[in-house]
Amino acid sequence: MRKTILTGDRPTGPLHLGHYVGSLESRVDLQHEYATYVLIADLQALTDHAEQPELVRRNVLEVALDYLAVGIDPTAAVMVVQSGVPELAELTVYYLNLVTVARLGRNPTVKDEMRQKGFDADVPAGFLVYPVSQAADITAFRADVVPVGEDQLPMIEQTVEIVRRFNRLYGPVLVEPAALVPKHARLPGTDGQSKMGKSLGNAIFLSDPTDAVAQKVMGMYTDPLHLRAELPGTVEGNPVFSYLDAFDPDAAAVDDLKRRYRAGGLGDVALKRRLIEVLERFLGPIRARRIEFAKDPAAVARVLREGTARGRAVAQQTLAEVRRALRLEG
Repeated sequence: MRKTILTGDRPTGPLHLGHYVGSLESRVDLQHEYATYVLIADLQALTDHAEQPELVRRNVLEVALDYLAVGIDPTAAVMVVQSGVPELAELTVYYLNLVTVARLGRNPTVKDEMRQKGFDADVPAGFLVYPVSQAADITAFRADVVPVGEDQLPMIEQTVEIVRRFNRLYGPVLVEPAALVPKHARLPGTDGQSKMGKSLGNAIFLSDPTDAVAQKVMGMYTDPLHLRAELPGTVEGNPVFSYLDAFDPDAAAVDDLKRRYRAGGLGDVALKRRLIEVLERFLGPIRARRIEFAKDPAAVARVLREGTARGRAVAQQTLAEVRRALRLEG
């Protein structure tokens, strides 16, 4: 039997190039090799957007359009809307008994996101425990592999801890997942910060039009000491080169650009124009496919409805086994 992959995103906004490098590329590459479930985690999105349910609901469709546009094939990958699978919430309740508040507070991914969002003692309880909700998602679909960026590895570690404790206490019911880290490191924001995000204003979105992409690239952070083209520049930590490494198929040409930049004689404007061309070749087809899919929202909704039903059937089987292990049935 094929192994199973679970991936997903919180529908808090359109997906960006960081999402593509972090997991979308892996999903497209592996969807025909693995049994693939792609979760649109709208319940988790509400943990820090509880006052904006309309936004979350609207973004479910937007994220689905991004999935289809980048090449997620609904005949190969099952797209599931989290709120349509109530079994996930029940599993979350059971798993909450297997993890302490102190352990949740030590999760570096959650701590980092809390800091970015300005949470302190007023952190919503749902946000603090969303790693447990992720564990429910992963185990419900019996995922063997979860493609994640490096910043999400602590989430998988926490899932593994929950799985091991459950299986030790109640018997070998749950599948222990392994993380699959993408071939490229995390893509930095256009401002040079380590994380790209809508709220940070440093993201290039998959749905951005040509002029928006060009404007964002021309405003990108580079080497602040590279004041003139003839001066030597620093490649390391320069977001433009990180993007070229990720999206320019001509690795030899990128290596030559790095050599010229380090030696002096290559200006930032010329370098950014190269990146604009590279990104337009990459994003142009995605943008065109997205526009076509958006013309028939009923068809996209049908994909989500049918995928959610298929995903729920799997989650129901897992929940039944969990309930038996917990002596809640029979």
